[in-house]
Amino acid sequence: MPTAIEFEHVSKQYRLGLVSTKTLSHDIRRFWITNVLGKEDPYLKIGETNDRASKGNSEYVWALRDIDFKVEQGDVVGIIGKNGAGKSTLLKLLSRVTGPTTGTIRAHGRIGSLLEVGTGFHGEMTGRENIFMNGAILGMTRSEIQAKLDEIIDFSGCERYIDTPVKRYSSGMTVRLGFAVAAFLEPEILVVDEVLAVGDAEFQKKAIGKMKDVSQGQGRTVLFVSHNMASVKALCKNGILLENGMLKYTGTINDVVERYIGGACLEGNKYFDSLASAPGNDNIRILSFEALPADGGNLITIDSGILFRVRFMNYRQNAILDANIAVTTLDEVDLFSIGTFLDRGEKVSKRGVYCVEYILPPRYLNAREYLAEVHFGENQKYILLSDFTIRFRVENTMKDSGFNHNIPRGYLRPPVNFDVKFEG
Repeated sequence: MPTAIEFEHVSKQYRLGLVSTKTLSHDIRRFWITNVLGKEDPYLKIGETNDRASKGNSEYVWALRDIDFKVEQGDVVGIIGKNGAGKSTLLKLLSRVTGPTTGTIRAHGRIGSLLEVGTGFHGEMTGRENIFMNGAILGMTRSEIQAKLDEIIDFSGCERYIDTPVKRYSSGMTVRLGFAVAAFLEPEILVVDEVLAVGDAEFQKKAIGKMKDVSQGQGRTVLFVSHNMASVKALCKNGILLENGMLKYTGTINDVVERYIGGACLEGNKYFDSLASAPGNDNIRILSFEALPADGGNLITIDSGILFRVRFMNYRQNAILDANIAVTTLDEVDLFSIGTFLDRGEKVSKRGVYCVEYILPPRYLNAREYLAEVHFGENQKYILLSDFTIRFRVENTMKDSGFNHNIPRGYLRPPVNFDVKFEG
């Protein structure tokens, strides 16, 4: 198959704190060193990896660093990674929203992009006018766009408001119309960021079905970014895993998802001996995070209950702090989250070590593997620390049964009271 997309040693550097990455003094110095003295650009040597969990010393940061990969025509590729890994930056480079600092990007064919709510739309123009404008940007004639117009409007579900300026659209309507425009105006490469999460479940299902049609039925290339691993696995054949702005792994989507899910949390419970080695930031540092059998046994089972315990160093004083645990499937489908204030909602948080425990009663989770993520917030608005995850397993050994049962379908096993009456 011919190559549709090629990244060769692509890097993107930003200067922190500025909208632009350049200043006049830096530009003059750069011109003098590179053009007059003939030396290497000094600003390409400076910078740190894009690790948001640690405080850096440089005002420059690499959002992407030395990215190298190829995508074949007709392939559907999922790009996954934690927040801040560089996924959106990669798509912006491919869509020519911004340019790379170093390296070369080759894309063969027209690119239709849906990166952020409202991307490519002019707020003062109507939905209909924006459809024609976007088609013209892709190089289509008015008659070609007209032939697709009814399909676009029908798919978006915005027919009633199609002649209303898009600045009056809700975010969901804007995403619906934006996706319909990107998908139906026949770009050879379709680029979709996780913006689809703004839409409702019905539209997300319809959008994924359309992306399958675009790739399988029409042979177009799709790049898809999402935090929903179930959607990524349902749609994509291959995957790219980014971490701190660097390419961590490429391969089949199942292998890439397993690397992403299991890479940092495969070992299960986590313990750190000192604050120097403990992960976190200037607000919170994790000393340990555990999932244990609540009955004191050796295994977490359907019948044991689960004790979640997190010990951490708190540096925030006199603040309203909360600690939360979210449990998900290995595909990162949310099952539930639970949380508590550290000091009953009063502004009396203290500097020092806290231990928070949550007990999930028996027979709530089925026998499967799960992920537990702990995150901390302030004033129920500001996230102080997140993305710290462990992996745990619920076994199918029930202490009151004497043997293993077949595992029922699903992840949840709610405690239900059954009442059976014979009425014959």
